[in-house]
Amino acid sequence: MKYIIILTLFFLQVFAEDAKQKVAIGAGPYIQTQPYTNADDIVIPSPVIFFDNGIAYVRWTRAGIYFLGQKQEKYAWGFSLTAQPRPYGYKPSDSKDLQGMEERKNTWEGGIAFSTQIDKTNFEIMALTDLLNRYDSWLIKAELGYEFTLGDFSFYPSFIAIYQSSEFINYYYGVKQSEATIRDAYFPHADMQYGAQSYISYPFTDALSLLINIRADKLSDEAKDSPLVNDDFIYSGLLSLIYTFEY
Repeated sequence: MKYIIILTLFFLQVFAEDAKQKVAIGAGPYIQTQPYTNADDIVIPSPVIFFDNGIAYVRWTRAGIYFLGQKQEKYAWGFSLTAQPRPYGYKPSDSKDLQGMEERKNTWEGGIAFSTQIDKTNFEIMALTDLLNRYDSWLIKAELGYEFTLGDFSFYPSFIAIYQSSEFINYYYGVKQSEATIRDAYFPHADMQYGAQSYISYPFTDALSLLINIRADKLSDEAKDSPLVNDDFIYSGLLSLIYTFEY
C-alpha cells in the first residue's frame, strides 16, 4: 500500500502544471444540526485539506481527479471524477421520537463534476451516486461562489442548489410501512434543497491561518413534511487552524 501512495505522489508531482504546489492542511471540530425531532447535533473531528495541482484535488473532505480541462491565469475549467462523505442519518436511540425506526446510515457519494473559474467567480455542478448503497440512488448539486477580501479577511460565499431523488429523501426522511407504529407512513417524492455557505479565512502568519466554514441548508418541502422532522434548516460549521506550505 505504501508503494502505491509513493508512486501516486510521484505521478502527481511529475505531471503537475506548476513547478511548486501549495498545500493547506489542518483539522478542527465539525458541527451539524439534526432536523429530526429531539435529535442531538452531530459533532465530529474533521481533517481539512486544500490542494489542486491540475491533475488531482482535495477540497476539505472531497477529493477528485481531473480527466479533461484547461487552466489559464484568470480562467480555468475541468471535468473530474470525485467522491465525498455524506454525514446524514440517525439511530433510533438518538431520540425518543425516532423509536421504532430503522437506522439510517451516513455514506460516501461519488460521480462526475464540472467546475469553472473566471477570475474570482466559481461555478460547479456534480452528479453523484451512493457508493455504499445506503439510499442507492443519485443527486445533482450546483454551486455558485465568489471570492473577496475585507482587510486581512478572505471570504468565499456561495449559493447551493441540490436536486434530491425520491430514494434519497425516502431514505433519510421517509417512514416505511413497517415503521408506522407511533407515526404515519410517509413516502416523499424528489425535490430541491437550497443552501448558502461561506469560508472565512484569517492569516496569523504566512503559513498559519484560521479557517471558518458556516452553512445553512433549507430542507425541501418533501423533507419538511416528514413526521420525523421539526426543523426547516440544517446548520453546519467548521473551525480549524490551517498550515500552508509548498512542495
